[in-house]
Amino acid sequence: MSQHRPKILVVFYSMYGHIFRMAKAVVEGIQEVGGQPILKQVAELVPEQFWSEEIRKAKDLMKDVPVADPRKDLDDIQGVIVGTPTRFGNMSAQMRNFWDQTGAIWMKGSLIGKPAAAFTSSNNQHGGQETTIISTHFTLLHHGFVVVGLPYSFREQMTMGEITGGSPYGASTVAGSGPPYKRMPTANDLETAKNLGKHLTNIAKRLAS
Repeated sequence: MSQHRPKILVVFYSMYGHIFRMAKAVVEGIQEVGGQPILKQVAELVPEQFWSEEIRKAKDLMKDVPVADPRKDLDDIQGVIVGTPTRFGNMSAQMRNFWDQTGAIWMKGSLIGKPAAAFTSSNNQHGGQETTIISTHFTLLHHGFVVVGLPYSFREQMTMGEITGGSPYGASTVAGSGPPYKRMPTANDLETAKNLGKHLTNIAKRLAS
């Protein structure tokens, strides 16, 4: 592995497609600064017979994204970015299930000192975005990751011209009321996600050197 091209795992869960779109923007940011993104989704836990038509459409869009293996996909990476929708102010059960299977990696300490970040979505501006990202940080810190946020130098999060996500804790988007949560990430939200990918990748380069 070249220290100038760090491998960054972008691992996400998306039910209606919002986090998937944000994840693709994160990947763009990683690529723009010379990183090697690895895009994976975590396993679904909701039985298919309970999926709505909107969920089926979103899942079809994501069908070619590989499912992450918690025992293998955290090996030989130089950073990770976690994307999870807000579930009552916390990460989704699907994402929790992924990290709950990483005990052996935690015991080895193989992730210590690597950068990690998080992004999220909620149905309104005050729907637990910050608590979801911060509570995701708890898991990352237990693994020894160096937690990375989104500094105010990325000005998109400070706009007053539209309803938008973004905070110093990480990138985010507002999905609107629902289901079916039809409001998709705006150009501004996608830019914050791209910036998160750039920022973490640049830090991964510095840590690797």
